[in-house]
Amino acid sequence: MAGQPPGPIGQPAAVEQASHSGAVQRWLLNPNGESDGLLLQDGTQVAFPPHLSDTLTSWLRAGDAVDVAGWHYSGVPVLRISAISSQGRTVQETPPSPGQTPPAPPQRPALVELQADGRVAAVLLNTRGDAHGLLLDNGVIVRFPPHVAASIGDLLQTGVPVSARGWGTRNALGAALEATQLGSSASTLQEVFRGPAGGPPRMP
Repeated sequence: MAGQPPGPIGQPAAVEQASHSGAVQRWLLNPNGESDGLLLQDGTQVAFPPHLSDTLTSWLRAGDAVDVAGWHYSGVPVLRISAISSQGRTVQETPPSPGQTPPAPPQRPALVELQADGRVAAVLLNTRGDAHGLLLDNGVIVRFPPHVAASIGDLLQTGVPVSARGWGTRNALGAALEATQLGSSASTLQEVFRGPAGGPPRMP
């Protein structure tokens, strides 16, 4: 399948083609301020590469009906797009051809220190099904490396209070940060990810 990644190391690639229709609820942002996903109104998470962010965010709005074709790992409720259609238009995700030079990454804004407090509205997953973020009820997105999830299990439930501190961006699409500290309140923050001294952590 075009654009299909290899499966987890030591395991077969249990990848299934899938399609889904729904209405856009909100964009899912990474700490650089780019959209790399959609949350649909039925709770479905849709993932796509950040280089599609400008194309999709200039076209789609909350409430728009979309038809998504793509793939997911068996048992993982995150759909990675191959194509997305709405209002008579279709955008396809086309991986680079072998030997083709990928496009230069966009100029990214400087990250700023952010703090966010709220309650968990949704736990965000990557395409392998690992928790790698939280959507708070105030719209802020808190990201963290997937390996951190094992140490913050009490926070990975809808409705629980969360406080986060880290580095990220705010823009017209919303706010997102890569957490360096997480807790149930500002007084219980624990370090979960260490960035370079005196500066923001490196972003993937």
